[in-house]
Amino acid sequence: MENTKPINILLVEDTDNDVIITQRAFKKVKVTNDLYIVRDGQEALDFIFHEGKYAETKPPTPGLILLDINMPKINGFQVLERLKSNPVYKIIPIVMLTVSDRDEDIVRSYNGGAVSYITKPVNFESFVNVIEQFEIYWTLVSKVPKVKG
Repeated sequence: MENTKPINILLVEDTDNDVIITQRAFKKVKVTNDLYIVRDGQEALDFIFHEGKYAETKPPTPGLILLDINMPKINGFQVLERLKSNPVYKIIPIVMLTVSDRDEDIVRSYNGGAVSYITKPVNFESFVNVIEQFEIYWTLVSKVPKVKG
């Protein structure tokens, strides 16, 4: 299936500074996709399943999820497991975007169904380079399925 419009991206990130850096990097690289931001795993699930505060507004289903691991309430692994066990939402590509470079986290992410694992660089310019490569791959090279959710 070919996308006729840019995919919506959901950033699941609890750290304010990382949200700001991600937004700045997207702007610098000129990523034109809509970026939605939620602050923890529970809010991510509410956003996707149109529950809680998202029950009335019914936000668009993301075409790609950038998912941190270490978050309050529900962690990234739990979100990954819940989405990948759902027949409708399991096709959404999930990229783990985290500070952890632990082998066990990388293995657990891929075993859980993540399509990529990106360790957040420590400086902004390195992060911009990562986002630039990410943007090229996910918006120009890769095709993502449209989720009917």
